[in-house]
Amino acid sequence: MAITKTVPQDGADPGQAERGDAHSGDARPADTATDGGRDAEARHLNSPLLLTLLLLTAVMFQDPLRGALAAPVMQSWMTVFVAVMVQALPFLVLGVLLSAAIAVFVPPSFFARALPKHPALAVPVAGAAGAVLPGCECASVPVAGALVRRGVTPAAALAFLLSAPAINPIVLTATAVAFPGNPEMVLARFVASLLVACSMGWLWHRLGRTDWLRPPARASYEGQSKGAAFWGSVRHDVTHAGGFLVIGAMAAATLKAVVPAQWLSLAAGNPVLSVLFLAALAVLLSICSEADAFVAASLTQFSLTARLTFLVVGPMIDLKLFAMQAGTFGRAFALRFAPATFALAVVVSALTGTVLL
Repeated sequence: MAITKTVPQDGADPGQAERGDAHSGDARPADTATDGGRDAEARHLNSPLLLTLLLLTAVMFQDPLRGALAAPVMQSWMTVFVAVMVQALPFLVLGVLLSAAIAVFVPPSFFARALPKHPALAVPVAGAAGAVLPGCECASVPVAGALVRRGVTPAAALAFLLSAPAINPIVLTATAVAFPGNPEMVLARFVASLLVACSMGWLWHRLGRTDWLRPPARASYEGQSKGAAFWGSVRHDVTHAGGFLVIGAMAAATLKAVVPAQWLSLAAGNPVLSVLFLAALAVLLSICSEADAFVAASLTQFSLTARLTFLVVGPMIDLKLFAMQAGTFGRAFALRFAPATFALAVVVSALTGTVLL
């Protein structure tokens, strides 16, 4: 490797010139690092400041807030919101713990050894594996990426990606608790979700192209100890899934208490429109699969088939999943895989609901 000697200009310190060479010619990286540290510190200091300002504002306007919360519509809103949160949180926490344990402690090579070599046979086996491996959609994407990186056929990895967050024991148990008077909803969710997962796997095996799929470059927990990776995964999933649960509970409460009943009746009264409405709502809300059954159960004005569509579409394609799939497998993959999954999930769930519900 050739070493270029920097010749100092008149009046410049030669040692300083040599030090500048060692750091790409100037000291700006150090300045940039300092600025980044100040920015990080400012963001860190702003969080409690904003919280303090919010609390002070609430205290200053406590009388108007108390009056607004006493309104019947707000009481109805709070009732639905708290009910959804209280019912869903235990399943969310349990699902996150099990998901993190699988993602960290189960080696990807285990799945490669357990799956058949022929792709057409590996797809249903990988899809059925989702029924015994608890995990939310936030964990299924990196696990599927690890499977592809370890040599598992992409068709099988994608079938697992779709089935694991939709038919695992935590999700099915939560569905049974959320729909105590409709046990057939559990069977319908299992059947429809597994059919969609396997169909998308076979479809990719038949029509997918290797240049559409960008294999992941590295492991999700590379360079971390098992314990650090586990608790890091738990913190990440609780923060993200909990935030989406809050948004979903707020949306369900708003639909129940604020949106005019005739609007929802108009959407719920049309079988086709109700299915499409809740399918689009599942994509927009991006609720964690361990909690979405309780949101669906609160939408009592819609048919069971429409709510089944909500439960099938949500764990397979929503806004956060699209972003994760694009980041893991590439934009070319996500732009083709997500719309196909959405369309197939809507059709299969509608047909399954017509037969079983």
